[in-house]
Amino acid sequence: MNCLDFLVRTMRLWKTWVDLSSQAALMGLEAQQVIALRLMRLAAGGALAESEASRMITEKVEAFSEAQAATAIATMKGHNSNQVAKKALGVYRKRIRRNRRRLTK
Repeated sequence: MNCLDFLVRTMRLWKTWVDLSSQAALMGLEAQQVIALRLMRLAAGGALAESEASRMITEKVEAFSEAQAATAIATMKGHNSNQVAKKALGVYRKRIRRNRRRLTK
């Protein structure tokens, strides 16, 4: 492998991880919005707060299980680590967006 090929390969790898990191950071910001919305709902009290509290626990277990299955399948299919990580992020991001939509109605 010559120097130029090495540089191109290195830059390609770097770009994929920067893209993945950016997606994770955006997901983190969206998760903070959901946390704030949930805290407001919990602070209001009542039946909605109780259902939100129990929903938070069950959703976390379900999301973890779904992400674990998605990453296991991607690994068995021979995907690289970047693709496997994207599968896990996709599961969590989908759930975070769904919660944000539901809590802002």
